[in-house]
Amino acid sequence: MFKLFRRIFTLLLTLVIAIPGYALFVTWNAAHHPITRSAEVILVPGAAQLNGAPGEVLLARLQEAKRIYQLGLAPLIITVGAGAPGDRTTEAAAGSYWLRHNGVKRSAIISIPVGRDTRTQTVAYVAEMKKRNLTKVIIATDPYHCNRTITIAKDLGADATCSPVSDGPNSLAKPRLRYLAREAGAYLAYITLGRRGINISDHLPNNPIAFQGL
Repeated sequence: MFKLFRRIFTLLLTLVIAIPGYALFVTWNAAHHPITRSAEVILVPGAAQLNGAPGEVLLARLQEAKRIYQLGLAPLIITVGAGAPGDRTTEAAAGSYWLRHNGVKRSAIISIPVGRDTRTQTVAYVAEMKKRNLTKVIIATDPYHCNRTITIAKDLGADATCSPVSDGPNSLAKPRLRYLAREAGAYLAYITLGRRGINISDHLPNNPIAFQGL
């Protein structure tokens, strides 16, 4: 009987170590070894905006989207994200405005003012892509955000890759172990709960290490 309890304990201990370890590895690996392919659309996930001006996190994502758009990797850019209660505008609108005033033509931008967390935003933009018969998307976002955004998009039927930002508070130039742990935890929450319809808000404010839900 003691041997049985010991085996069960060893198995549980192994799982407790292995599962978070796996989440940390795939999140780290997607950030450090991104795969970016030509696509039909570039997606900019929403983040905090300040009276219509993109916060640092959103600005870095917009700059990366503009960069790969100008390289010709995709002909369209989608900005997505709602506003907080009391906001005069939305994350999507702030992103669209910035792109229009920084060299991206209006006809190349689609603005979807929906969602203040990754899963809700992904549901919204993938639905828009399907309406337009588009399947391939490049997600311009923070390196440690890549794995989760790709996973959710693929679960919803999109062919997704990621182009991580090279500047800003969440770039690898300014590594934050807390953000890696946060994203690994959010990935675990998604694959265990989110896939079963239980959504946990992960909205990222302008402070890159402050968060809701996870």
